[in-house]
Amino acid sequence: MARKKLNKAAKAIRTGRKSASRASDDAARYYYKGNRQKQMRAFVYTVKLGTLTRAAEALYLSQPTVSLQLQALERELGIRLLERSRRRINLTDAGEALYEIARPLVEGWENLDRDFQAKIKGLEAGRLTIAAGTSTIQYLLPEMVRRYRERFPAVQLQLANVTGKDGMALLRADEADFAVGSMLDVPNDIAWAPVYHYDPMLITPLDHPLASKARVSVEDLSPYGLILPPQRLSTYRLVDLVFQQRQVPYQVAIEVGGWEVIKEYVAMGLGISIVTGICITEADRARLAVRNMREYFPQRSYGVVMRKGKYLSGEARAFIDLIRPGLLTHRDYDESGHSER
Repeated sequence: MARKKLNKAAKAIRTGRKSASRASDDAARYYYKGNRQKQMRAFVYTVKLGTLTRAAEALYLSQPTVSLQLQALERELGIRLLERSRRRINLTDAGEALYEIARPLVEGWENLDRDFQAKIKGLEAGRLTIAAGTSTIQYLLPEMVRRYRERFPAVQLQLANVTGKDGMALLRADEADFAVGSMLDVPNDIAWAPVYHYDPMLITPLDHPLASKARVSVEDLSPYGLILPPQRLSTYRLVDLVFQQRQVPYQVAIEVGGWEVIKEYVAMGLGISIVTGICITEADRARLAVRNMREYFPQRSYGVVMRKGKYLSGEARAFIDLIRPGLLTHRDYDESGHSER
């Protein structure tokens, strides 16, 4: 009799433990199932950082917790999102589609408090990083920067002076909010809104033979040494392309960076150059012969460059509105795009 009572008690304990375990599992499943925001954060951080370990560290969670959130997300969506290898996690096609949607949502949610405070305080605090080339910073942005600083003096503004390739890298790494500049080729993951258009200009010394010529063609430039920016820059590529297409030989006398340096060297009589109209001032016209060459060389357009799917902060939107009011409402900056990295 006593043994039967002991067996019943032990069975009851085991049954209770199993029930408690099932309840705990159900609670865990419900916890992960009911928190889509946490699932998405785990997914975005895992993709962005490449491993579960790094994602867990960034989210201040354990690795098993992140793994459970990812599993729950895949179960609920009914599709595999990640291919887990020994060293790194890779996206499936479905995972890439979700990442393009989820990343701006997660970034927007995480920046909600900061952006809300900036909004209600009239952008009294915050940080804005704009990537741009030397000519853009020197000739195009000064007036906009002045107006922006007058309106939002507490915003920390950084102008990252970079070439086009480095600017793309900053955008894709989220180290710049947007870029301002000129583009020849627009990758699929980038949105570009051209705003300003400048003609190509031939500049020569005032006493140069071409300065008094009624009409100047590409062929007329052939005998004279050109002063051009470095070959890696788009201006050199455009000039070379025009000469190649017209099968006109040309010679580069000096290769040097910076429009101001080029204009100075031309004024000294060291060569001639094809420059973009953005850099020509009234003072330049007093010391240089300037001639529009749009008939032969293409215009250069400058505008706002953004990564598709990038969440733009209030600070960024305010600056873009200075460039052109309402520009964002007509562009696909918030659409997703396949990364060209």
